[in-house]
This record gives sequence, C-alpha cells and structure tokens, in this order.
Amino acid sequence: MLGYRLFAALDLAERHLGRLARLFAAAGGVALTSLMAVTVVAVFWRYALNNPIFGIEDVSTMALTVVVAASIAYCAKQGGHVGVNVIKMVAGRSATRITDIVARALGIAITAISAYALFLKGGCGLPCGAITNNLSIVHTPFYYFLGAAMAFYSALLLVQAGIGLANWRADDPNEPRD
Repeated sequence: MLGYRLFAALDLAERHLGRLARLFAAAGGVALTSLMAVTVVAVFWRYALNNPIFGIEDVSTMALTVVVAASIAYCAKQGGHVGVNVIKMVAGRSATRITDIVARALGIAITAISAYALFLKGGCGLPCGAITNNLSIVHTPFYYFLGAAMAFYSALLLVQAGIGLANWRADDPNEPRD
C-alpha cells in the first residue's frame, strides 16, 4: 500500500513538472519569436538603411539566454537530451538498474550545484558587473531564470530516480528506449 501511494505521489509530481516544463517552453517560444523579430529588424536596419541599431547584441544575448534556459527544462521533460546507453548493450538491464541510480544522482548533484551557483551569482547583479556591454542590461533575472531551469531539471531527475526505484523489478518508464 505504501509503495502504491509513493508511486502515485511520484507520478503526480512528474505530471506537475510536465506542466511546468510547458510553461518553460512557452517562455522560450516567446523569447525565440522576439529573437527572430529583433534579428530581422537589425538586419534590415543595418543593410537596407545602413544604420545599425545600437545595443542589438545585448538584447539578442539576453533573449538567447531565455531560449537556452527554456530548452534545458523542456528537453529534460521530453527526453530531448542526448544519451547513449552502452552499458545496457553490454551488461543488460540488471546492471543499468545500478548505473541509472548513480547517473541520476550525479545529474541531480550537478544541476543542483549549477542552480545554486546561478542564484548566488545572479543575486550579485550590478555591483559585480553582471551587465551587458552596451545597454547595461542587468543579468540578474536571466541568471535566476537559468537557475530555475537547472533547479527544475534537478527536481525532475529526483522524481525520475524515485520512479526508477519504485519500478525496480519492472521497466523504468523514464529510461531511454533502444
């Protein structure tokens, strides 16, 4: 009974993280559309009007940061990150049960440390000189968004590790397919 409740709670957490991943994707879509519009306008101004727009690189860089952060979170949920499971080909599923736990634990540690560092560095902002070159756009909200994406990935890996442990004797639904 406890195992079923734990699995149900993990499944619910994974579904909620899926909804959050879609919000990240929406933010990334808006940023990508903005980046495309900024690029079209900048190219037109530079080559048709022979008058480049000052600071366009700053705007493009910050929009690209949002796109990258959103894609990290969304691809984490959709299984879009590249992974090669050589161990399964050599040793079979019995060995990957252990290596999955180790790999997810390392992934949780790396993404959690990255999120922590981004929130720490992002909190410094202007006093630390974390601004763009031309327009002096402060990096703080962009560091926080990227940190939130990394924290999301860490939470997702934690939930997926729990689901993998709950499915110890069965197939792990979050393991990459052959």
